[in-house]
Parts: sequence; C-alpha cells; structure tokens
Amino acid sequence: MPPADHTRPDTPTTASNPAIRAICAIRNLGIIAHIDAGKTTLSERMLFYSRKIHRMGEVHDGSATMDYMPEEQERGITIASACTTCHWGGVTLNIIDTPGHVDFTIEVERSLRVLDGAVGVFCAVGGVEPQSETVWRQSEQFGVPKIAFINKMDRPGADFAAVLEAMRARLKANAVAVTAPLGQGDAFTGVLDLITGETVTFSDADQGSTVTRAPWSPEEATMAAPWRETLLERLAEADDAFLALWLEGAPGEADIRAALRRATLARALVPAFCGSALRNMGVQPLLDGVRDYLPSPLDVPPPTGTAPDGETTRIEPDPDAPVAALVFKVLVENGRKLAFSRVYAGSIREGDVVRVLGADSEGKAREQAERVGRIFRLHADRREQLESVGTGDIAALVGLRSAHTGDTCCGRGRDARLESIAVQPPVITL
Repeated sequence: MPPADHTRPDTPTTASNPAIRAICAIRNLGIIAHIDAGKTTLSERMLFYSRKIHRMGEVHDGSATMDYMPEEQERGITIASACTTCHWGGVTLNIIDTPGHVDFTIEVERSLRVLDGAVGVFCAVGGVEPQSETVWRQSEQFGVPKIAFINKMDRPGADFAAVLEAMRARLKANAVAVTAPLGQGDAFTGVLDLITGETVTFSDADQGSTVTRAPWSPEEATMAAPWRETLLERLAEADDAFLALWLEGAPGEADIRAALRRATLARALVPAFCGSALRNMGVQPLLDGVRDYLPSPLDVPPPTGTAPDGETTRIEPDPDAPVAALVFKVLVENGRKLAFSRVYAGSIREGDVVRVLGADSEGKAREQAERVGRIFRLHADRREQLESVGTGDIAALVGLRSAHTGDTCCGRGRDARLESIAVQPPVITL
C-alpha cells in the first residue's frame, strides 16, 4: 500500500505551522529480526550515540537497557517489547525493541500495528533466518516501510552480498546497499558511504562515538564502484523522477537521498546499511538513514475508523481535531494499569476525559468514559512524566481502568472506533 501524498517536512507550508512541523519530526520505528541477530545490542548503541544513555549495557551480561525484566536478563533474550524515545539529527525517535522468538510474536504484531517504519536486522553470517521471514511478513501485512541493517560484519564468514541476495530471493525485498563494508570478518574496519563517496571509520578510544569521514582512496573507489552503480540503477528503476536526472548526467547527493526516501516510502526499495553493533561500527549512518528515509506520521496512509452506524472515516493526522488514539498494549505495574497508546489525531492532556471504545468477550460494543490521570514517556522500565501527548506520538496513559489491548480512545466530537488488534491466547500462563 503506497504512502499518502503528504507534504514533505522541509516545504514552506509545513515550516509555517509549528504543530505540523513537530509531527514531521517524529519517527515511530520498530527493531525487528530473528533471534540473536543483535536487535537489543543495536538499540543500546542507538541510545548511546543519541546521548539518551551514558553507558552502554550488554545483552550477554544482563545489563542492556531495553531488556529490563529479570527473566530477560537471566536468559539474555527479549521477551516483551520495550519502548524508548531518543533524539537524532533534529528528529524524535520512538523506538520499540521487539522479541525475536516466535513464542512472543504477538509482541511484534501489536507493535507493528502502531509503527510507521521498521529496521530489519540481519546477521551477516546467518543471513535471512526463519523468524526474519516471519517478522518481515508481519510488517508487510501492515504496509510498513523498512530499512535493513546487516549486523555482525566482523564475524568470520560474514558475507554482505549474500545477505542482500537472500533478502531479494526469500523476502522479495528490493534491497539495495547504501553503505558497503570495508573488508569483512576480521578485516572489517569501516563502511563505504555510497552516496557521499566517503570512507567512514569509528574510533575504538571512545566506543565508536568519534566518526571520521575521508574521501575514497583509488582502491576503495574501485571496491565501491559496483555497489554505487547498482544503487543508482535500482533507484532509476524505482523512481521516474530520478530516472530523468540519471539520464541527464550524474545526480547529486540531495537527488539520491530524495529519491531513496520516495522509493522507501513507496516500499519499492529497502536501503541496506552494514556494520557491527557489538564493535560500535556503522550505527551512526543507520541513524541518519532512519531520519532521512523512514516515514513521519504524515508520510503514511491515515487509519480508518468505524462509526456505530457502520460508516468508515479516515482519521487524518490533524493536531487540532478531536483525539483518536489506539491502545496497543496494557501493562499492570504496582497495581496501576499502563495503557500504551499511539495518538493518531488531536492531543491528550493530563486530566482529560476520553471515551474508551471496545468490545466485550461476546463482540458487543462497550464504552466507558475515563479520566487520564498521568501521561508518561517510557524509557524501558523508567518513565518521564508529560503534561500532554500529541498527534503521531506514543505514550503510556494511567487512569484508563477499562482499557484493553485494541481499544480506541476518543475525544468529544469523534465517534469512530479504530481497527482493533487481534489478541492471541498465551501458550502457557503462570
């Protein structure tokens, strides 16, 4: 499903409206992958380089920020999806780190329901693995634009080209390299930026925080030439505007980035980055890719709501409209219910009264007016209290005692229920 034709964030019409400009600067994304592809390690580096955290934890020693449950720390796996927010390059990133095990696939399902984009993580040795296919299919069902990160390029047997080919063959994804590895396995020392024509290296002295860019040497240019030519050819095939520029001569960096963004939003291409999250290499270019190529809430088709009379209506991302939000996860902590919610229109302030629309076990409609007690922005198991949450954003609401997963929160003047989330019964209950 192609994205709606919304105005780009850098156009004059949006620049004159602060509320719309704020929505354009949001990226709601999930990290999806097979088991042990490095999702949580990558999330940890993204938080560290964006200065959300000041010390990186590791999955293998149970200190990762996003794996905060005792069961996760003990086993070194992700069980429940965890939310966090950080800032990079002038945009706000709402990140959901999802589990890789098929047993917890409902966590992926309900996260993808409210996300606008995703980062698919692949092991450079294992390539496209079984759960990689599962989560990729789930994201395709929701029409989620994606970029890819080929992780563990430092491991023996790493093969960047083979992973891209496997993505095309098994996932039917038109993956195209945006950065290429400088060496593989033990010889991996950095990445080649195929757009800027630079070699990007990362300092060991400060855990990869210092990024050095230098023009390609003749040997590096020769190595990168086939990758760059493939990038331009696939862009020309996917985007007619870029094809015209390409036929006229060498397109500039801005032209390539604009075409990549259009092709990614249309799900015609999957930009692929490479690196080693554990060795702190390649993460900052990926963050730039999240900012440049993944959609804002204005770049995706608006959801539809159903009125009591059965009429459907589009929920446009209007900050001044009556509120419409979807509860995609419910968690009870210390006797208080947290309703994880994505706001599609309007805004919610502390003390506001919203109508919670849902259905009972027999499918009959139910409605309950609830007062929002508090609003929190989540950082794994820690919380930051907010006065309000606006269009396009994700937050946890306290006070919605009747809320269930898949319920809709409506404001006065709106009477449309968003499509619910299918709740699967657990395999085992403790």
